[in-house]
Amino acid sequence: MNTTLEERKEKAIEYLKELDIFDEYIKGFEKKNDTCFYENYGGFWTYQDKELLAKQKELEEKYNCTVFAITHEYTEFGECYSFLLVSDYKEEWEYTLEKVDYNKFYALAYVWNKSADYCSEFGTIGVKSFGGGIRRFA
Repeated sequence: MNTTLEERKEKAIEYLKELDIFDEYIKGFEKKNDTCFYENYGGFWTYQDKELLAKQKELEEKYNCTVFAITHEYTEFGECYSFLLVSDYKEEWEYTLEKVDYNKFYALAYVWNKSADYCSEFGTIGVKSFGGGIRRFA
């Protein structure tokens, strides 16, 4: 183990602020470890979806990472959830969230293809911030 949960959580809060996430969602993460998933910028608490919460916990335990936000979208290759995360490796943190425009970012994520689980993988996705929420654009 390279980092502690506290270190990853502190970094995740920095990323949430950089993404200009709605303050109440940041406070929920900071005080209760609650994350949000976003559909077209609208945020919902992950604990409202037991299957999604279980997948998040499984991912965090298996890879010793901290998920700080999730996007949900339907694509031509299936229903996908993109878990934005802080990895266990500090040397990856400088690449975890990169701003490319005033409200566009590239983010490290684990993409869970719910329709075809064998297609799930780690990678970089594009997210756009607007109105306190985010959505995936690439």
